Amino acid sequence: MLALRAGRAFDGEHSLAGPVTIITENGTIKAIEQGRPEVPHAEVVDLGDATVLPGLIDTHVHLGADSEPGALDRLPSYSPEQLDAVIKESLDRQLRAGVTTVRDLGDHQWSVIDQRDRHRQRVLGSGPPITSAQGHCWSMGGEATGEDELRRAVRERAERRVDVVKVMASGGFATPGTAVGDCQFTEHELRVVVEEAHSHGLPVTAHAHSLAAAQRAVAAGVDGIEHLSCLSDRGMQVPRDLLDALAEAEITVCHTLGITQEPPPFIKEAWEKIGMSYPGKVNMAGMMYDHGIKTVAGTDGGIAYGKGHGIIAYSVADHVKGGVPNAAALAAATSQAAKALNVTKGMLRPGWDADIIAVQGDPMRDITALHHVTTVIIGGQIVTTTLPSDRRE
Repeated sequence: MLALRAGRAFDGEHSLAGPVTIITENGTIKAIEQGRPEVPHAEVVDLGDATVLPGLIDTHVHLGADSEPGALDRLPSYSPEQLDAVIKESLDRQLRAGVTTVRDLGDHQWSVIDQRDRHRQRVLGSGPPITSAQGHCWSMGGEATGEDELRRAVRERAERRVDVVKVMASGGFATPGTAVGDCQFTEHELRVVVEEAHSHGLPVTAHAHSLAAAQRAVAAGVDGIEHLSCLSDRGMQVPRDLLDALAEAEITVCHTLGITQEPPPFIKEAWEKIGMSYPGKVNMAGMMYDHGIKTVAGTDGGIAYGKGHGIIAYSVADHVKGGVPNAAALAAATSQAAKALNVTKGMLRPGWDADIIAVQGDPMRDITALHHVTTVIIGGQIVTTTLPSDRRE
């Protein structure tokens, strides 16, 4: 049994005034109590004035990508041992940032799916994204053409017990030869993927930078959309009917916000040509929040410089910059993300998984407190801490 004493808490939805004590037992949360009660037979850890909150969830990462230019293209060149080392380092970086659950949305030849249970964090994944012939991320091994191949691709993912089916509805920046503004599948083909996946009890999330691809994905009945840059021949355009459709269908959107440095020149040049900007994406997150659209935090971690692993704090902060309230931005990386991933995490509630972190400061007042993670607990076990030993009884 573990008892955590802290100055205050965010339970995944609301702020809890402190001091608070979180009691865990057998990997789950047993109780959340005000004050500093005695807890017989428990290991008591005094976190001082820190804030405790659920372990963070990054809903969009690429664990096999090493955060350097061309990371996704290099995946096929790795030996199994090299790829394992990259995945381990990626998860270590996520852990230091307080991320206790990750969803990998594009691995090479099932490299993440096949080892999901080896790690301290909860790892979910899609396997290779379903893409068109020579389409975005084709080198990962997910090419499919025509209805029969699309159905077979979904069935293979179901057999391999993926957690989500990812389909590339548009092209992408990271694959030479694909056009970000192009649609890679028809609405009918996307509907085939959705129907087949749902028949196996699997959700579908669609990579969609272009407005046309997003509209097709929504019409096809996807459960989530990644990026949602809404690119058109007039730049970033968000029609009211798309906002209404996203909200009505309760489709979860991951804007893949979070950068630690400016994109490389070739990306900035590509953005300028199609009328895309990072501030525009940040503002779009706030606009969609105001429209009642469900949002989760995800970083696209690993794909390049500025998009490394362990940058979830930057993603949450960018939601706030876009106009999302602190509590809702935190929920996007905790409770809202957990609901989208269908995991019993992301909340400080009795019976939920005891994945908990502590940060210096109060993220409800200053969202940058998420950059200062002091303690990470997974399943009621402390896996990393900077606390001095005299804080533990």
